[in-house]
Amino acid sequence: MSRNRKAGTVTILPNLSIIDIAEEGKGVAKSDELVVFVEKAVPGDVVDVRIVKKKKNFAEAVIETLHTGSDLRTDPFCQHFGTCGGCKWQHMQYDAQLTFKQKSVEAALQRLAKIDTSAMEPILGSAENKYYRNKLEYTFSNKRWLNQQDMGDSENLEMNALGFHVPLRFDKILDIQHCYLQAEPSNTLRNQVRNYALRKGLTFYDLRNHEGNLRNLIIRTSSTGEVMVVVVFAYIEQEQVDEMMAYLQTEFPEVTSLQYIINQKKNDTIFDQEIITWSGRDYIFEEMNGLKFKIGAKSFYQTNSLQAHELYKITKEFAGLTGDELVYDLYTGAGTIANFVAGSVKQVVGIEYVPTAIEDAKFNAELNGIENTLFYAGDMKDILTGTFIAEHGKPDVVITDPPRAGMHADVVARLLEMEAEKIVYVSCNAATQARDLALLKEKYDVVRIKPVDMFPHTQHVENVVLLKLHVD
Repeated sequence: MSRNRKAGTVTILPNLSIIDIAEEGKGVAKSDELVVFVEKAVPGDVVDVRIVKKKKNFAEAVIETLHTGSDLRTDPFCQHFGTCGGCKWQHMQYDAQLTFKQKSVEAALQRLAKIDTSAMEPILGSAENKYYRNKLEYTFSNKRWLNQQDMGDSENLEMNALGFHVPLRFDKILDIQHCYLQAEPSNTLRNQVRNYALRKGLTFYDLRNHEGNLRNLIIRTSSTGEVMVVVVFAYIEQEQVDEMMAYLQTEFPEVTSLQYIINQKKNDTIFDQEIITWSGRDYIFEEMNGLKFKIGAKSFYQTNSLQAHELYKITKEFAGLTGDELVYDLYTGAGTIANFVAGSVKQVVGIEYVPTAIEDAKFNAELNGIENTLFYAGDMKDILTGTFIAEHGKPDVVITDPPRAGMHADVVARLLEMEAEKIVYVSCNAATQARDLALLKEKYDVVRIKPVDMFPHTQHVENVVLLKLHVD
């Protein structure tokens, strides 16, 4: 039995062996009857940990001393590792990341849905595990996150920052020098925008007091080489806006869509904001499988373009399409999956909550000469009614790709009533997927399971499940 060493109010647990990874990405150890979740720990580590939060049966801790490093460890590649909330697993070898993602999906399906996962297929890793994102959103702040070194040089401190929120600190922004998530010109653009703002004396947004000139910077790129930049201003003179946009247009001629927003709300969402195009189009094009997709500033599109193609190929394969099916695509977003499978079916009916996404879906269908898709905007549980199904026909296949919260109980109930022969359920949250699968088991069997890694160096994982209607 290990002994706790206390220094003041600090509790140290010595020589803990990290035995697993929890769903939220922390290492797992056991001390007596206590389960300990350890930040930045890797299975195979032997560590002393400092308790930062304790409950009855579990505690959260950080590493105080690393006695033995796991064979699964590797050197982090980013200078911001440990402070930034992204890429939290970059200190773990990529093959090991895939192993633990597979285990996390398996555990969720077994524990929450009581599903036999013996036929679960190996996870599909991402061919690119750096610079794989096609969209990043940065935040301006006049309250930069300070590390120990910064605090030692407080007299010459630059408090303005352009970067990412520090986890659990809504008002503190980590000033990013180089990010490994998005390829160039992303890093150069961000750094040049920051430098321009500092030279011109533009004020960075105060997240507590809601004042300042500059609020957000959104950069989208595509596999076609196109680039979109959206600058979000707050309280600023139009002349200053014009000067910055002219600067970006001159310095970055490769930007094919240059836009801006004036957002003076108290939240950062842009879906209710007017977007003004400064130069180029108000969208960029993405290509996949010979299809073109229009991507606007508000568009929904998988952030890992290359891996999205693999995900959709698996979805289509699971559906087993023969050319004569009626397919319902639930939570269709910009119609990417619907248009992807349209050439292999008789008709696709897509439903999505966000009206602007449905407009994109219709545009994308027309752009690609696809004539067998229908798209509807509205709340899924309100649209997917008996009357709707009677009008459009009972689907042979349902493809559903809901948000992290999963499907509304009314939608699951409607699926059980419809009794489509097959359901292909794509999810970014194995726990909520398992909850829905437990309900669908009333009439469906899970016959195939395939995890897909869309987000390397994080604990997040997509999962594709094929369900077939019980045979009487």
